[in-house]
Amino acid sequence: MKEERTAVAPFVSDVPDLAFALQCHAGVARLGLLRSGDPASAAAPSPRRKASAGQGQVHHGEPAKSAASKDQGQDESERIPAAVRIGVISDSHGYLDPAVLEIFAGVAHIVHAGDIGDPQILAALQALAPVTAVSGNIEPEEILASLPREASGEVGGVDFVVAHKRKRLFKRLAAGKVLAAPGGDLPALVIYGHDHVPSAAWVDGTLFLNPGTEASPDDEDDDPTVAIVDVGGTGLAVTFVPLKRRVA
Repeated sequence: MKEERTAVAPFVSDVPDLAFALQCHAGVARLGLLRSGDPASAAAPSPRRKASAGQGQVHHGEPAKSAASKDQGQDESERIPAAVRIGVISDSHGYLDPAVLEIFAGVAHIVHAGDIGDPQILAALQALAPVTAVSGNIEPEEILASLPREASGEVGGVDFVVAHKRKRLFKRLAAGKVLAAPGGDLPALVIYGHDHVPSAAWVDGTLFLNPGTEASPDDEDDDPTVAIVDVGGTGLAVTFVPLKRRVA
């Protein structure tokens, strides 16, 4: 018997939990935690990639600029890096685990999805790579005044958008109030935080990603995590990297 699949709209603004999207696309996404040399990851089909191949140089929400111009006679696809890594972090709540600096070493770009809590965290991340960051709901005034609530950019030919709260971001995406890809499509990568729960799901070519909380500030939180997104010729791959929980 032919397997029947329920059609899912390109974007559903009122999805209560991304677990729903994951169930609707069983077999498309696989989740895994990196533990003791087990590089489990979630992989997806090739994302929509822009023609330009320059790595994003985004700081605090500035639009990404292409870092290179096309050489005469050079094929556009040859300029796309074979593999680009993006570090994704959220909900630091004023604490940056030193292990994050090791995990993000060598990434092309870092995205922080808010609840940073201390501007020194951004300074430490910017010493590693260009950073796109948005404000969360627990920020001091100096962060609120310097960061947008949502931002967009491009890394390795993959466009992304980031905001702190999932529900607000979904509503603004659905209403066309957040920058989307050319032609009105959703970006290839949608990042958010706030829930303190790591999750990843692909819906019609877009990866929806919550890296989890880097600090696990609440007793009921799961252990802290960050995420690495690998941008390769076959698509996006996500690895959730667990961190040690702080002892109060």
